[in-house]
Amino acid sequence: MNERSRILLWIREFNPKQVFTWQLAKTLAMGQGLAGLICGTAITSQFLASNFHVNTPMLQSFLNYLLLTVTYTTMLLCRTGDGNFLQILKRRWWKYLLLGLVDVEANYTVVKAYQYTTITSIQLLDCFVIPVLMGLSWWILKARYRLIHSVAVCICLLGVGAMVGADLLAGRDQGSTSNILLGDGLVLLSASLYAVSNVCQEYTVKNLSRVEFLGMVGLFGTIISTIQMVILEHNEIPAIQWSWEVGLLFAAYALCMYALYSFMPIVIKLSSATSVNLSLLTADLFGLFCGIFLFHYNFSGLYIVSLVVILIGFVAFNAVPTPTAATDSSPSSSPAATCEEGCSENPVDAQELQPTEDRRKRSTSGPEQSYGSTELGTRM
Repeated sequence: MNERSRILLWIREFNPKQVFTWQLAKTLAMGQGLAGLICGTAITSQFLASNFHVNTPMLQSFLNYLLLTVTYTTMLLCRTGDGNFLQILKRRWWKYLLLGLVDVEANYTVVKAYQYTTITSIQLLDCFVIPVLMGLSWWILKARYRLIHSVAVCICLLGVGAMVGADLLAGRDQGSTSNILLGDGLVLLSASLYAVSNVCQEYTVKNLSRVEFLGMVGLFGTIISTIQMVILEHNEIPAIQWSWEVGLLFAAYALCMYALYSFMPIVIKLSSATSVNLSLLTADLFGLFCGIFLFHYNFSGLYIVSLVVILIGFVAFNAVPTPTAATDSSPSSSPAATCEEGCSENPVDAQELQPTEDRRKRSTSGPEQSYGSTELGTRM
């Protein structure tokens, strides 16, 4: 059956109860909660920059990674058995080092882009994360998107276009124009790095453990951001005029980022990295709505239109499940069982954990069972 026939069949058999499920409502609500946290980081950063002339993105990132380390790396240190901290370091330390570097630089480059280009360019080019994510998910996670998913993504991007149009009408095309080409390049680089981080995060939380991901990214993120902070912000940090307001804004930023990192794996495990990033497109809109009251931005009805269009695209994307190459090739196969937190769902790894004699007995007695975890899964 070709794609067009599938869509026509889906339209004929459309049942709203099968689309507007509790699972979709929960995913949508949690995704908008993440967008609200991103809005919180944007507002606190803007207050620090505009009211107190504080521009220290690496220090702010360092606080987030430090909180992740204190919480999740400590949990890993308390683990015993095969999934303990030393075993993880021995097997995968270099992967998490690269992942920590990607995550830190993704955060840094998008902040740096504001010094060279406009908000409008950043809002438009930041959407580049979606096609990169879909491409990486197709290649690494074997996701097989259907035509309806591509249409839904286009609808979401139309919503972003409406938001940018509203910004232009409201005169919010702010930012620097000192080197637009460099700024736009930094945005595209940041979007690509975020896509790599998100795909790695989805793979880790669905196959290994949310705590492992957050603990290792927090550890290596803290080390990398400390080095980068000492090199890049050794003049800016001593110049901060500390007060209770500045301290409160730093704390609010760090807590918003910590909550974002902590909860995003859960939402990604419920849906996918692509679905979550579509939901996060509304973060700029939430920031604009807050800016109307806090920074006296001009309001435009296109903002409401943009929000509605993005949400319609998100619902359409999640209306049809995204199959993988494995499920397409073997539709009759039963889904893998879930496993204990920290346990690998990779059948090769699961075999390695079994004694040789036990594997030999099971191979002669019948098909091997898979053991897995009910661990809720996290943006690498």
